Amino acid sequence: MQQFTLNTPPLPVPETRFLDPSGKEVTLADFKGRVVLANFWATWCAPCIRELPSLDRLQADMGGKDFTVLTINEDRTGAEVAKPFLEKHGWKNLPVNVDRRLALSRALGVHGMPTTFLIDRDGRIVGSLAGAAEWDSKEAKALIRHYLVAD
Repeated sequence: MQQFTLNTPPLPVPETRFLDPSGKEVTLADFKGRVVLANFWATWCAPCIRELPSLDRLQADMGGKDFTVLTINEDRTGAEVAKPFLEKHGWKNLPVNVDRRLALSRALGVHGMPTTFLIDRDGRIVGSLAGAAEWDSKEAKALIRHYLVAD
């Protein structure tokens, strides 16, 4: 796994709104109580495309009431292009959340894609990784499990 940067102390999530798969406005704080792997991606981003299969496998393997992979699309046309793109590739476990006008990525200081944030059950950003990773690797799963069992 590439270099994962820990935030010490963890940082609060911004209150910036984005659209969930149903088109409803939500914030990262709405996922409080779950460990969240929030991934920013776009259909035109080659490293994102290489990374998406591992995120899909991770969600299939570990996703549930305690953990979720939250894929947040950055394409200008959002779900209109992102949903068919995921379907075409057979990635069925990834939700299509949309960051309108890149507001959330700006609030988080995203400078390139893919960028991924790990958020603990208390809604705090515990770390991040800029660049692609194999999120279904043993090392990545161990990192996520650490926060699943942490109080």
